[in-house]
Amino acid sequence: MPPSEVIWDMDPHTRGKHLVLREYMNAWLPIMTKWNRRVLFIDAFAGPGEYSNSEEGSPIIALKALIGHSQKNRITNQINYLFIEENADRCSHLTDMLKRLESDIPQNCAYQVINATFDDTLTDVLDRIEAHNRSLAPSFVMIDPFGVSGTPMHTIERILKNPKSEVYISVMYRDINRFKTHPSFGPHLDGLFGTDVWRQGNDISDGDERRKFFYNLYKEQLKKSGAKQVVHFDLYKEANEQVYAIFFGTQSLAGCDKMKQAIWKTMPLGDYKFVGVRDRQRSFGQDVVDFTTLEDALCEEFGYGKWVRIEDLQDFVKSDKTNFHSGHLKTETLKPMENNGKLEVRRQGSRNRRKRTYPNGTELRFLSN
Repeated sequence: MPPSEVIWDMDPHTRGKHLVLREYMNAWLPIMTKWNRRVLFIDAFAGPGEYSNSEEGSPIIALKALIGHSQKNRITNQINYLFIEENADRCSHLTDMLKRLESDIPQNCAYQVINATFDDTLTDVLDRIEAHNRSLAPSFVMIDPFGVSGTPMHTIERILKNPKSEVYISVMYRDINRFKTHPSFGPHLDGLFGTDVWRQGNDISDGDERRKFFYNLYKEQLKKSGAKQVVHFDLYKEANEQVYAIFFGTQSLAGCDKMKQAIWKTMPLGDYKFVGVRDRQRSFGQDVVDFTTLEDALCEEFGYGKWVRIEDLQDFVKSDKTNFHSGHLKTETLKPMENNGKLEVRRQGSRNRRKRTYPNGTELRFLSN
């Protein structure tokens, strides 16, 4: 349930989610504006813009990512921000906060605050766009609701059908698990998942397996809706209490990689942790990282004794098949493998034959013990 106050205290796990948002926006803005004349950031449940402890909310974080960006002078194409908030008082509070920033907002940036629901607003926007046979501008859509209602999969599918659109979604498992057998709650979960298959999870007695079932189903539905890559990570409090899951859906390998980089750069900070679903025993960004996990994943994916291109390894590490990102591949993984005789390398051209370097065109094969 949403809080009754206009502003409320920020939970530590929310701070973690916002730190990742800030890091990803720092990467997203220069990349997307370089190749597109206009881009769009949508905060679907924008809130009042701040918390009672003076922490900034996601609309302010997203806007300040542009205002304070180190490459702001090079970001010249149009950037539009759409902030959607159903509560009128919070909408008014957010508007007042945004007005204080207007003198710092670049000329190529515009924002709009809408007092409405996410589903109604996006349905109206997409209806008008599709009526003119057009596509939604390349978009980053943050969907962070209270509970599980009001975020139907069919609306997310309509977003993802547009090229270069991405979604960043919070899913509250606590509410799914608590109300999964309540008769009046069924339609909300039908909408959330875009299917009634979730009901099969009610028969799973083991709590961890049930949660895994629901999350795997949600990821599968995002992929059916058009996301080629889905990064799923869980937010926990220090007492190993899971707060919720984050799903990032994109059609881009580069976007998938940048999101994982944002998580790794952010964690661990604060009294919470992010856990990647590919390796439940290891948190993102922990102080001591065992890269043999990535070694094993590479060998499992590509096998032993077969020559593979460095570009294929890079694409694998960028993808949602591993928690690691592309910056972990060469120095942290391939170089130690070559040093330890676990890897044979075939470099192309006389200039690129220096050992323990892996330029484009390099071929590698993994050696079994």
